[in-house]
Amino acid sequence: MMDVSALFPRSYEESRARFRSNLDLIRRLWPNARLMNHRLAGEEDLTIDWIQAESSERNEKLLLFTTGEHGIEGYVGSAMLELFLEEYLPRLEPKSTGLLLVHAINPWGMKHRRRTNGRNVDLNRTFVWDPSSLDKSFNPDYGRLEPFLNPKGPVRSLFGSYISFLVQLLGNLARLGAQRLREATLLGQYRFPQGLFYGGESIPEETRVLVGLYRDHMREYEQIVHLDMHTGYGPRYQMSLVNSWMEPRSSKELERQYSYPLVVKANPSEFYSIQGDMIDYVYTLARNEFPDKRLYATSFEFGTLGNSPMAMIRSLGIGVLENRLHWFGASNPQVRERIERDFRELFAPQDERWRAKAVTDAHQAFQGILSAEGFIP
Repeated sequence: MMDVSALFPRSYEESRARFRSNLDLIRRLWPNARLMNHRLAGEEDLTIDWIQAESSERNEKLLLFTTGEHGIEGYVGSAMLELFLEEYLPRLEPKSTGLLLVHAINPWGMKHRRRTNGRNVDLNRTFVWDPSSLDKSFNPDYGRLEPFLNPKGPVRSLFGSYISFLVQLLGNLARLGAQRLREATLLGQYRFPQGLFYGGESIPEETRVLVGLYRDHMREYEQIVHLDMHTGYGPRYQMSLVNSWMEPRSSKELERQYSYPLVVKANPSEFYSIQGDMIDYVYTLARNEFPDKRLYATSFEFGTLGNSPMAMIRSLGIGVLENRLHWFGASNPQVRERIERDFRELFAPQDERWRAKAVTDAHQAFQGILSAEGFIP
């Protein structure tokens, strides 16, 4: 029996050390495997680490695995990467399969348990194909919601803050409607540096590193499968496979092919739209520079609080409070601790039942995708 709790690291440093130690395991099958890293600018010891290994005979398949784009979500991502290495890596064929395994795209966010990087940038709003064409006034509805989404001043009372949040939410729902409010909130924005879902003023260091890795590795292989780990959205006890709107196969078709019960596309009818999404960028890169490649890229989205209307309202409320806490602080330690605890449960749950189901779902998805795509027998 697998010790599920042992898969989940307690700190960024522990997770990174474990990932680095896996090089010896991988070298037993891929003797040419190399551990590499990029140290982020600044005084902290923060690195994007990756292990890359070339196939030994034929460059047919590339398995690309990424974690921690949204910092704090890297704790679950690290667990799933460890699960993959233990259970599925030995079933791949080193003669025809190469590897690119990336630990903690956003190490600052993982270390400090935030979704953003150290400049409050949501990296999954930064993968823009042509940054020069991006209009900073994009998503004008976010500007209308900005005072609601990004309140100023210290958090003095949780009860009072939630009441204010709910009153403003009802007013904005009446003004914009549920769908328009949801899209405006989650799409991304480039005008408010202290705001939620901020995409920055330029392409950040972390994004540049990943784009270079993708381009260098994708050109070498005929077929690419990219598995990216996320948490937060969807049913509490059912992981969703979230695909790009650019994936040609329908969600129902992929549910059948992968023998997996919940597949959605990142569009308004099935999930929500994202400007600067990493998986969309991978598809755009393949279409524009490597049109002869066979690609499947997806995000494993492990739901936490659930997807009922009340759960989604609570999720947004927690996000608003955590961002306010980061910028303006709290009136007392108890308020701070409660907000930080709620934020952890939103993106890195401690509940053992939740963790066990997440591992079960990941098993099912790994098996379904890798077998259907011809990576394992």
